[in-house]
Amino acid sequence: MPFSNSSELSPSFILAGLPGLEAAQAWMAIPLCSAYVLAVAGNCAVLLVVRLEPSLHAPMYFFLCMLAAIDLALATATVPRTLSFYWFGSREIGFAACLLQMFLIHTLSAVESTVLLAMAVDRYVAICHPLRHAAILTNGATAKIGLLAVARGVLFFLPLPLLLLPLPFCGSRLLSHSFCLHQDVMNLACANTTPSVVYGLTAILLVMGLDAVLICLSYILILKAVLRLAAWRERLKVFSTCIAHICVVLAFYVPLIGLSVVHRFGKDLAPLVHVIMGNIYILVPAVLNPIIYGVRTKQIHRRILSLIHVTDR
Repeated sequence: MPFSNSSELSPSFILAGLPGLEAAQAWMAIPLCSAYVLAVAGNCAVLLVVRLEPSLHAPMYFFLCMLAAIDLALATATVPRTLSFYWFGSREIGFAACLLQMFLIHTLSAVESTVLLAMAVDRYVAICHPLRHAAILTNGATAKIGLLAVARGVLFFLPLPLLLLPLPFCGSRLLSHSFCLHQDVMNLACANTTPSVVYGLTAILLVMGLDAVLICLSYILILKAVLRLAAWRERLKVFSTCIAHICVVLAFYVPLIGLSVVHRFGKDLAPLVHVIMGNIYILVPAVLNPIIYGVRTKQIHRRILSLIHVTDR
């Protein structure tokens, strides 16, 4: 039946399940739950280790804590709701809840993108201007960057749900993912969505797109500085400090680009592809980030092992 957010008291959308795998949906949710538990455990471990280890009270690790907190919030805003659908059949999501989830997903993604840019600048200053690093990136400056990242995400992506509020929705209520995304919800509106399309694209280009360009520029400058070093061993040693950050950037932007491509060109793809790509976009950074930094950072690695040893005893 057609419905409108102005004609119904509590309009709702239908979350996408696993097309063709409905009978095994409860079992297929177990890997999703396992990934979520791993993401929560890994990111909480990072936050705890940085909190307990005084040697890690530096801008680089404070940025890492911001990433961990963002990934925790993003995964928690989506995965539990998805699991309640897979396991308990709670497939409908209310209009207000959908808009809130959509706002959180896009805003937190924007905040994470900004933090990744800040980490790239941190690496640039540390390698290209090491003597000025402590003066430029103080703890106070790091806190201000964190607040600026949150404010930037909210200001750019708060209009997205506001633009959808007055639109009527009719026909199909079925979403393409197991959570709410702006483009997905917007496509179900039976009205002119041009302002929403234009603003959504502009916001993504001015936040994620601009951040990606600036991160690439930072690494071009870093490479130039590294190649000026005389010895190859010294070059590798300096550039190895960037490996973890590069991996984290790829873990964030590759699923983001993949999901955008699926939305733009994947209309003929199987619905299952949309669901899987959405879950990858949400969970891959949250799962991989603590693993990457846990492996690449000796202080974090040792502290986690010591905590595990104490717990075992």
